[in-house]
Amino acid sequence: MGLFVLLPLVLPLTAWPIARLATQHLHPRAATTLLSAVAAVMALCSTLCLGLLMVVGTAQLPGNPLPDGWSDPEVRESVPHDEIVGKAAIPVLLAVVVGCGRTLWRHYRIRRQAHEALVDLRNTLVAVLPAPEPYAYALPAGPRDRIVVSTAMLTCLNTQERRALFAHERAHLTARHHRHLLIAQLAAQANPFLLPLRTAISYVAERWADEEAAQSVGSRKAVARAIGKAALVSRGTPSRTLAALAAPGPLPRRVAALLAPPPLARTWPPLFTTAGLALWSAAAGAALSATFSANSAVTLLLLLHAATPF
Repeated sequence: MGLFVLLPLVLPLTAWPIARLATQHLHPRAATTLLSAVAAVMALCSTLCLGLLMVVGTAQLPGNPLPDGWSDPEVRESVPHDEIVGKAAIPVLLAVVVGCGRTLWRHYRIRRQAHEALVDLRNTLVAVLPAPEPYAYALPAGPRDRIVVSTAMLTCLNTQERRALFAHERAHLTARHHRHLLIAQLAAQANPFLLPLRTAISYVAERWADEEAAQSVGSRKAVARAIGKAALVSRGTPSRTLAALAAPGPLPRRVAALLAPPPLARTWPPLFTTAGLALWSAAAGAALSATFSANSAVTLLLLLHAATPF
């Protein structure tokens, strides 16, 4: 296999063009779904590859509990410089596990604390907290989804802008955008080359909610004004995995998109256009990269399985 086995670690670089093109030419709903799937597949393949490299590279070390067959020369030849690569994979894999664990723990802790703060309030969709800090965000929790907003935030907005805010947060809850954001966070922890996808997913998820809010309110300008006001006064969200009207990101692009005509509802642009040709090419490249990554990891896994004594 040689260097081929290392492909899952570097092929996430090929997802950058599709991230850029998807944010520009796809409907935000389609872009969010597509980029989340690409990030998840490439992160899983990358992590699996690290684990297998560590196993192959350390199987020949004395005192290891691994099967003897995993240290056979045929297996070790599948990984270039197996001893060096295997030892280097140990701290990298530990960093991935710790980073993903911290992300999951922080996500769980912040959601738990947020729900504990709402225990004494009525079980309504909108929870208004008397706080001097302006904030608003969607808090998912299965059948008890909540929109958390402070009185200071409501004071900053007029009636139509409040409707836009609530419609935006409802869209986040309905489409379960927190799952896409969490996938993007975990993928970026698994492989730093996926950081651009995390940024892109955060942006298109907000754009998706913007478009849903504009359709609900009936005024794209009202949603744009609400975003601008909220961004000026808001402190953001407690976590990157909680979506909000004024979430960190390219707010000027969101406002400009709302002041432009709404995006076409079609999922994919026609092939025989400049945007369509570029997007189809980038998508094909990303799909091939994901396939090669999966093939590399699975091939090495099957090789270890064949070398396992029964």
